[in-house]
This record gives sequence, structure tokens and C-alpha cells, in this order.
Amino acid sequence: MDYGTEVRITPGDLESFFLVQIPLAGRAEITCGREEIISSPELASVPSPTGKLDMRWGDGNPQLIVWFDRSSLESHLGSLLGRIVRRPIFFSLGMNLTTPGSRSWLNIVDLMRREAEGPGGMRNQPLVTKQLESLLMTQLLMAQPHNYTSALLGEQPRIAPPAVRRAMDVIEGHAAEPLTVAEIAECVGVGVRALQEGFRRHLDTTPLAYLREVRLDRVRKELLTSDPGSETVTAAASRWGFLHPGRFSLAYREQFGESPSETLRS
Repeated sequence: MDYGTEVRITPGDLESFFLVQIPLAGRAEITCGREEIISSPELASVPSPTGKLDMRWGDGNPQLIVWFDRSSLESHLGSLLGRIVRRPIFFSLGMNLTTPGSRSWLNIVDLMRREAEGPGGMRNQPLVTKQLESLLMTQLLMAQPHNYTSALLGEQPRIAPPAVRRAMDVIEGHAAEPLTVAEIAECVGVGVRALQEGFRRHLDTTPLAYLREVRLDRVRKELLTSDPGSETVTAAASRWGFLHPGRFSLAYREQFGESPSETLRS
């Protein structure tokens, strides 16, 4: 992308996506939240979706931009950690492009760019493309510091004990039903306090919070595959136990970075 002249860009919060902006020449002033940098061909910018973004690109400042869907990147991080990611990812704003990790990431970007610009090739092979997308996300998460870096580099995935795994199966298999913690505990043969402690220790959540996340995921899948002309957000939400539209919309946006109506229209 190149505007051809100096320009100020003020999108505010990106909300539903991450960007890595790589200057090919020139300089840009980038502010995101409380961080400020002068971006250059040696220092890319990685604004996070929940930080207010304000930029001034200089004249002669073309940039190669890599776009990541927020929910996909956070889900990918969760798979690497072996647990659900509940807090947004916050990257350090400046990405030093001279480090070995960043150079490796740039090599993947360059491969995908060349494949996208050429005829045929890997872009016509969905399985290969999916693997490259996964590699691109993994290397970004490994190369660029963020608030989960210490957990990603030092914490091994926690293996939940059998009772917690059985409770997760019960929740996922009966998410549309009006489950209580007592009923879940009875199904897996443990006490309520023991079940709550197991979820806290091994999943960093509660049984009811996990149930809500499963239900939100199910609603999202329905909205993504439904016809906006025949489906409504309220109907989909109520099928999965969300009876208060305002609270549901707030929880949905916190989980996926967009409103349920935006998902349905997409």
C-alpha cells in the first residue's frame, strides 16, 4: 500500500484483526495505545486490535501489510498453549526485522506473497495453504514479544485430570441444555467444589465460564453458516441459552472482536 504523499491515518481500535505493517522505504510515525515508534524498513509496526491506532505515513513510504483475523490468531495461540486464550493478545508495537526470528517470519511472508502473485501453485492447494497460514501465525507468535510470550516459551500445556476432561465432554455434548454446576459434577462423579477447583487449576476458568465459551462458539458457527434473510441473532442466541440480548452481544464481542450481527452479515 502506498498513498503517494504524506498522510495521517486514524482508524482507532482495529477490534477484529491484527496488522503487521512493513515499510519498504521511508518512515512512519505509529502510535497504538501508549506506545509510539518511528517505523522503518528495519522496524515494522504490529498494532494490537484493542489499542487506539494513530499513524502518520511519510511521503515515499510504501508498506507491505500482513493481515491476521483476530479470532483465528487467538485460537491458534490457544492450541499452542493447550488452553483457551481469554485475554486479548497485546504485541509490542515495534518489530525488529533484523533478528533471526523476524527474518524467518519474513521469509514465510515472502513465500506466500510470491505464491499469491503467481499463477496456480500452492494457492490452489487448500491443505498446503492452511499449513502455511499456521506456520505464519506460529512464527509471528514466537518472534514478536507479546503478553503471552513467557507462557508460550516456558509453560508446558497442562493436562487436565480425567474428571475435568469428562466434565468438558458433558458440557460440549449438552451445551444447549440448562446445565448447572451441580448437574455437571454429578455426571462425572465428583463434588461441586472439587470440580470447580479442577477447572480453576487446570483450565484457569470455571465450569460455567467454560459452558458460556462453548455456547458462544456454537452460536458463531451457526451465524457463519446461516442466511441473514432467514436467521436472526436473537433466535440463534436463544437456542444456546442466551436470553439477554445485551449481555450476549457484549460477551460475543469480547470473545470474537466483532458483533454477532457482523458475523451473520459476513
